[in-house]
Amino acid sequence: MARKILVVEDDHNISDLIRMYLEKEGFEVQAVFDGGSAVEAFRSWQPDMVLLDLMLPVMDGWAVCGKIRETSRTPIIMITAKSEVFDRIQGLEMGADDYIVKPFDLDELGARVAAHLRREQRHSRAAVRFFGECAVDYSARTVTVSGQAVALSRREFDILELLSLHAGQVFDRERIYELVWGIDGGGSSDTVMEHVRKIRAKLAAHTSRSCIETVWGCGYKWNG
Repeated sequence: MARKILVVEDDHNISDLIRMYLEKEGFEVQAVFDGGSAVEAFRSWQPDMVLLDLMLPVMDGWAVCGKIRETSRTPIIMITAKSEVFDRIQGLEMGADDYIVKPFDLDELGARVAAHLRREQRHSRAAVRFFGECAVDYSARTVTVSGQAVALSRREFDILELLSLHAGQVFDRERIYELVWGIDGGGSSDTVMEHVRKIRAKLAAHTSRSCIETVWGCGYKWNG
């Protein structure tokens, strides 16, 4: 069965290009052109991925992302003409998994889509590991500290999973991006740093123990 992708883009020309490209790659595509329709289509159609423009009528992309994240961890790639770091970080904070800046190459978009879906299909590890008071359930994809749940996004858990399964090993930001997102990590430093910042903040709300250590000039390692 073809994977379903919801394209939310108010520029009909860009939407048509994306739709035709993805259909040629074997995906089932539904296109909508405003934020309100996007939320309705997501609920009724239940796509496997959302490609989401930021500047939309009715409801902007940040609000749409927030609505989706209330009930689902379906991968969201934001497509935006805004290249400022603040805009990208805001999208990640709302729960987006990735972003691509206009103008973009369709083959790059296709590679990102395939990588996210591939990661989504990976086999779960049926194991729980304990790091002091922190428990990571790799099968249920949950983290608890002293019995209290830590709410992580899908990509935040992916990063924590990677680092904790290789405790003590240092990963640079580009390698983390490649292993978690599944594609070349060039230019991905902001994305990885923001995800790590959020993981640390969420863990810090429950424990004073620093589980992710920065190795200056090299990257990050799990020190749980």
